[in-house]
Amino acid sequence: MPEPVNKYKIALITCYFGQAPWYFKLFLKSCAYNPGVHFYVIGDLEISHPLPENVYHVSMNISEFETLASQKLAMPVNVANPYKLCDLKPAYGVIFDDFLMNYDFWGHGDLDVIFGDIRGFITNKILDSYEVICVREEYITGFFSLFKNIPFVNELFKLSKDHRKVFTSADHYCFDECNFAWIPLMEGLSIFDIKTPIESMTHIVKKLAAEGKIKAHFNFMVIEGLCGQMEWNTGSLYYANKAEAILYHLIKFKKQPDLIKPQWDVIPDIFFIERNYFLKNDPASADGLLETQNLLK
Repeated sequence: MPEPVNKYKIALITCYFGQAPWYFKLFLKSCAYNPGVHFYVIGDLEISHPLPENVYHVSMNISEFETLASQKLAMPVNVANPYKLCDLKPAYGVIFDDFLMNYDFWGHGDLDVIFGDIRGFITNKILDSYEVICVREEYITGFFSLFKNIPFVNELFKLSKDHRKVFTSADHYCFDECNFAWIPLMEGLSIFDIKTPIESMTHIVKKLAAEGKIKAHFNFMVIEGLCGQMEWNTGSLYYANKAEAILYHLIKFKKQPDLIKPQWDVIPDIFFIERNYFLKNDPASADGLLETQNLLK
């Protein structure tokens, strides 16, 4: 007997305060092709166009978020600026428990991502086997990580001796990931061999996993950087016509000084991502070459 398509219910939470960024429509388009996940966009951004059926906007300003977080966490949470939200992501399972109660897994994410086939990577087998699921090998991924919706996992952040300091301070500590230790981790060092000012979620989860107290899945499933040669095709994301990815993180792409933003009123069902621009047509085709010339002239 085949396993059920969606054995588990998943909710992905993204908090964003301010004007919707230029890539928001791309984010929404990729959400629409992932009906097996519910996406909650929480914030004060104005949305003037219809949302996909599996995307929910929860209207809340940053002051209201700070009040809610302080109440749920029983401490004076300090959200001095929107970027400070990264430190609060590990506590979303507690802060937003009121509307997460019917989900088996919850996750935290960002808007600067274009999703591929999420449930094609996060299979029932993986969800059967792990309590924490990340999409890089080296550290907890703030832009997409999933947590089993049970009290012990939802409160993992409390195991950091520094969590109160992190939540009540205006400073940003990259608590959701690895306290800014990305480069040495990607060079192969262990989080426990790196001196960091605070104990991050990567410290907590890696330690518990090593002790056999939790099962954590760390695997490289994403595209980052400026590699180009990507195709998004009706909900699936490919690199160089062969490797498939769960998402493209726009963290570097969006910051390029020579970036050419797509001027699309409607996001197409198929598009291509080059180093600093988007195309509607395959860049190797005649139409794609013409489109590229028009963009770059």
